[in-house]
Amino acid sequence: MARMNIRISGLGGQGAVTAAHLLAMAANRDGKFSISNPFFGAEKRMAPAESYCRIGSERIYDRGELVFPDIIMIFHPQVITMQKSYTAPFYDGIQENGMVIINTPTDLLNSEDHETLAKLNVTVFNHDATKLALDIGKTELSTNMAMIGACAGVTKVVSIESLDGALQERFGKKFVASGGTASLDEAIKKKYAKKNDLIKANMECIKESYSRAEEWAAKQDNLQLIEV
Repeated sequence: MARMNIRISGLGGQGAVTAAHLLAMAANRDGKFSISNPFFGAEKRMAPAESYCRIGSERIYDRGELVFPDIIMIFHPQVITMQKSYTAPFYDGIQENGMVIINTPTDLLNSEDHETLAKLNVTVFNHDATKLALDIGKTELSTNMAMIGACAGVTKVVSIESLDGALQERFGKKFVASGGTASLDEAIKKKYAKKNDLIKANMECIKESYSRAEEWAAKQDNLQLIEV
């Protein structure tokens, strides 16, 4: 059975749980099997947070902590620099020929990290997702969108079309007016318009990130990622 196991490590409030859910939803739309689940300690902003997404060609039954990931996504540099993660070091359990995608414009790893990952033929992709989120999504809250776009662009584990559908399904449900006053209906329309603008910006962020990651992957010689 072909399966890709993705572990997302970040800080509370960054949308790691949402990212895993969107990837799983997109995989379902592509006709694959998937399951996502979070792993929480203290549920507060900036506390360590992890989520997991398993995507495969056959039905998946196992849940819980993902100990041996093929892909690790690091949403915040502090996961590395301050070990704010439930799995320390951050690459603990990474499988041979795996990949680490880090939200950073610069190399955060020390020589020991590079040596360990090189022995496993693990590729490190430094991707400035936060800058992309600010430039396109106009908010740092779109960082998780940039990260899942990068993951999809490199691994092709889900299609860009399915990510679009998953985003619409998760956030695009229409507000239903109660048939009350005109002012209430107008308020609902405005709220819905803002939501549509946010969804559009998030999708643009995903698409640009996907494209950049795709271009980066095409230049790599040692990528041997699992095909699902």
